[in-house]
Amino acid sequence: MKIVHAASEVYPYVKTGGLADAVGALASTFADRGHAVSVFLPGYRLALEHPATAGAERKLRLKIEMGDRFASSDVFVFSPKKNLTIYLICREEFFDRRGIYGNGERDYEDNDNRYIFFAKAVVETLRLLEFKADIVHAHDWPTGLLPVLLRYAERRHGVTLALKTVYTIHNIAFQGVFSMRSFPRTNLPEELMGIDGLEYYGQMSFMKGGLLFADHVTTVSPQYAKEIQTPDFGCGLDGVVQSRAADLVGLINGIDRSVWDPSIDALLPARYSSEDLAGKAVCRTELIKRMGLTPGFKGPIFGMVARLTEQKGISLLLANRDFFINQTAALIVLGKGDGRFEKALKELADDLPGKVALAMRLDEGMSHLVEAGSDFFVMPSLFEPCGLNQMYSQAYGTVPLVTRVGGLVDTVVDIVDQPSAGTGIMFAPTVEGLQSGLHRALALFANRPAYQAVQRRCMQRDFSWTQAAVGYENLYGDTL
Repeated sequence: MKIVHAASEVYPYVKTGGLADAVGALASTFADRGHAVSVFLPGYRLALEHPATAGAERKLRLKIEMGDRFASSDVFVFSPKKNLTIYLICREEFFDRRGIYGNGERDYEDNDNRYIFFAKAVVETLRLLEFKADIVHAHDWPTGLLPVLLRYAERRHGVTLALKTVYTIHNIAFQGVFSMRSFPRTNLPEELMGIDGLEYYGQMSFMKGGLLFADHVTTVSPQYAKEIQTPDFGCGLDGVVQSRAADLVGLINGIDRSVWDPSIDALLPARYSSEDLAGKAVCRTELIKRMGLTPGFKGPIFGMVARLTEQKGISLLLANRDFFINQTAALIVLGKGDGRFEKALKELADDLPGKVALAMRLDEGMSHLVEAGSDFFVMPSLFEPCGLNQMYSQAYGTVPLVTRVGGLVDTVVDIVDQPSAGTGIMFAPTVEGLQSGLHRALALFANRPAYQAVQRRCMQRDFSWTQAAVGYENLYGDTL
């Protein structure tokens, strides 16, 4: 098949979260399976500075209609491996900035223009290069307008750009909602401004465009596909999602085992496997040293790598501070985000030196060490479309401690529900639920044979993209 992906971030060129990991691994896996894969990415400053893009060559000069004016774009191309081509849509006005979506304090005010332009540039590149793709696959709100823009460009120019389109919701909480004043820059027909089009409570929703106009809609776990059809998890789009229920499927993401495998991970001080866990103890010792915990600490280490936001359950963690005060247990948090959570976690670390440690930054190498050196990985998410860290954790023999929501339900087996097959500890997304989970983890850690049995079951699970890609391959075939 001839497959096109369009996304606002793709690992390893630019990454703020799981979207980049998912798109990068999915594209690479399909290329390895013999499909012709093209990936479109905005030409951010970070992407252009990445060593892998140094050999990119200018392929096209585009002229993109943006309402009543035109804006130009250079398209740079490079091929990192056989069957995989990366297209960078470059325009300094929109993408030559330090941040991706914002400046760290707030989102960029022109994100509507930036991603309308990006989607239009993807369509125009497909037209000029006469791509005739089998599948065009758009990801999350920044590319939500791509399916509808593509079909209207086909009608306008009398050509076929793609046989079918697929749209994936990675997180329905981020919908790309902007003022209706943005609509004229799409140059779409005025009838699409209504409730049956892009209108969303008097504004315009990019994600609604993807939901309504793609041939198939996917999300990143079966449980999340069910949840987003309800008012509790649909974030106001549950009715629209329900209208596409017949074309909606939940497919679990995978993990890139060339990056996330403790037996070959060059970012770790020692490698290990389910047959020989000795290297994990070395990683634990190094993590204690690097994060300034009490040397020789004997209790369980609870690790967390996350954006510090309400979604990730940081408030639940903070409400359980007494657990870390009263128990022989340590907490390590890697991440940055909401200022109030950063402040509260710093206060906790100041109150409990040697037991609670923070690294408020994005750090790929440290995230590997936290996964490898921790004994439990904490994910108290209030909602979680798929989640990757609970899969990384299992691959690294770090027992996940997770809420019963979204993709966590589909990827973790509770040790109480299934004692002989369990790979983690699950709990309700409440303060009391996390408290219960932490105490269950403490009891499990004290029973070394039982804990090690869970570790080995975790490491023997197959979360590879090779496995996950089969579902997408079947979906593409069914869609065609």
